[in-house]
Amino acid sequence: MASAPDSVLLLAFGGPTSRDEIRPFLDNVLRGRPMPQERYEEVVSRYEMFGGVSPLTRLTIRQAEGLRDVLARDGHPLPVYVGMRHWKPSIREALSTMAGQDHEWGVGLILGAHPSAASRDAYFDAVQTAQDEVGPAAPRIDYTGDWFDHPLFIEALADRVRDALAALPDDRRGAASLLFTGHSLPVKMSEASGYAASLQCTAGLVAGALGIDNWSLVWQSRSGSPREPWLEPDIVDELGAQQQHGARDVVVAPIGFVCDHFEVLYDLDTAARAAAGKLGLGFQRAGTVGDHPAFLRMLAAVVQETIRQVAT
Repeated sequence: MASAPDSVLLLAFGGPTSRDEIRPFLDNVLRGRPMPQERYEEVVSRYEMFGGVSPLTRLTIRQAEGLRDVLARDGHPLPVYVGMRHWKPSIREALSTMAGQDHEWGVGLILGAHPSAASRDAYFDAVQTAQDEVGPAAPRIDYTGDWFDHPLFIEALADRVRDALAALPDDRRGAASLLFTGHSLPVKMSEASGYAASLQCTAGLVAGALGIDNWSLVWQSRSGSPREPWLEPDIVDELGAQQQHGARDVVVAPIGFVCDHFEVLYDLDTAARAAAGKLGLGFQRAGTVGDHPAFLRMLAAVVQETIRQVAT
């Protein structure tokens, strides 16, 4: 066994890259869990609006390349692999490639800043399953700690919000309402992990960095049973509340996502933007951190910190 991790594994959700992949991808996500056929076809039609292509895979690979370059500049040249929980390249494929290239020990970095059973524990389980399938040659994986409050993450998010604010007319910018969004989850799941609290922390730090007091944390992309309490308010409901309180413009910052994908392209750029238009609200969406230089430096920092902690 190596005396320190010799590779990095970036872990993300995954998404289809063509129309032909939409249904196999959704079936992989559901894995036998029932979904009303009408709802299933609705989701398919939404993916088809974008040609069946989620940008998540392309953007995650760009993040991996950027992280590799920063690590090399910092004197820690390590290969960076990508494993998708629900599509290709799969986690099993990534681990098999790592093993085939004689890597014994990787740093696992889940590309979700805010802890929950869905955003962290499910990846731990998926990696363990893939390790079992690959067998004894599968590399050991040690995971980075939380980074939802990391100064470089906050810096990258604040820069994205500044860009969105700059797109507003000068005479309306100061009165704009800032809405931070995260993926809604069942309330019980959130409470068990501190998920909502971690998003509240991120939002407060970004608003503080910008010197903004007029902000709210709202939720998007709910997909569960209407009988189970989920985190609220939903962004569309909040848009109505903002309009009733006299807002003329909203800036929406999806701090719960580190790159654009379906929940950003449809739920925000399409559905929420249309709802704002019907209300007469100006709508600007801040970019996700993506390959912002500060975010790439943060990824490198948490990888290097993990190596220091686990190296023997």
